[in-house]
Amino acid sequence: MDPTLLLVQGLNGLQLGIMLFLMAAGLTLIFGIMNVVNLAHGSLYMIGAYLASSFQEWTGSFLLAVLLALPATALVGVVVELVTIRRLYARDHLDQVLATFGLILFFNELVRVVWGKAARYMALPAALAGHVELAPGVRYPLFRLTIVSVGILVAVALYVLITRTRAGMLIRAGASNRTMVGALGIDIARLFTLLFGLGAAMAGLAGVMAGPILSIESGMGEPILILTFVVIVIGGIGSIRGALVAALLVGLVDTIGRAFLPPLLGTMLPPQAASQAGPALASMLIYIFMAGVLAFRPEGLFPARG
Repeated sequence: MDPTLLLVQGLNGLQLGIMLFLMAAGLTLIFGIMNVVNLAHGSLYMIGAYLASSFQEWTGSFLLAVLLALPATALVGVVVELVTIRRLYARDHLDQVLATFGLILFFNELVRVVWGKAARYMALPAALAGHVELAPGVRYPLFRLTIVSVGILVAVALYVLITRTRAGMLIRAGASNRTMVGALGIDIARLFTLLFGLGAAMAGLAGVMAGPILSIESGMGEPILILTFVVIVIGGIGSIRGALVAALLVGLVDTIGRAFLPPLLGTMLPPQAASQAGPALASMLIYIFMAGVLAFRPEGLFPARG
């Protein structure tokens, strides 16, 4: 096994894990704390990417595009919560699934109407377009390392918000007993609206980070949404720490499996069989990993307290 390839693929897995964490952290706040199954979370990821690409075209600056796209995506999330999600808090999860699935279809058609059917792409700023030499002969894209750094900062900020601030205390109290918190004079509806907006902004941040390395197109939120739910289940519903650990593990398992499993099977199977079985097994690895975790920890690696 080539150590250089292992290092590069490990970093790719770390970068994918951070992207999944940005998605999973926002969905954990909504699903784990607000008890709402929001299938449209991937659509907010897509909206963030589209908004960032448009802002970059208008301003010519990637940084300004990021700074404008995040509050704009949060505003979209707030509107969605006020118009649709707020009516689903008292409903069962099946109603929530059906309503938010309808939002997926709505947003997919909306971006086709506004931005067209053709895929869009974001240009990297010159400051982030280079490479970093990690070791002699080993160079890695600077932008991917920037994604990792941003994810770490977001993780720290979320930990401080949830565990060390009054807003975090109210969020945790509202999740435990929203009736009692409301009786104490706290506007729990407004608190949950702001929380939903925060989750939307984090999904938008993931979309902005994905814009320069992936094509931006209608329906791009669905594949990453599936992986995000896998991360939440593995990490433990409602746990930010669990979301971070599980996202990194899923990213590494998926990336390293896709890179090394097909060649490994090629040493044991005929070439035609290996070429067919390798990619299929590699795509199944994260689900096998999830099943293994749940067999020993049914509530996930770090289940939320209470």
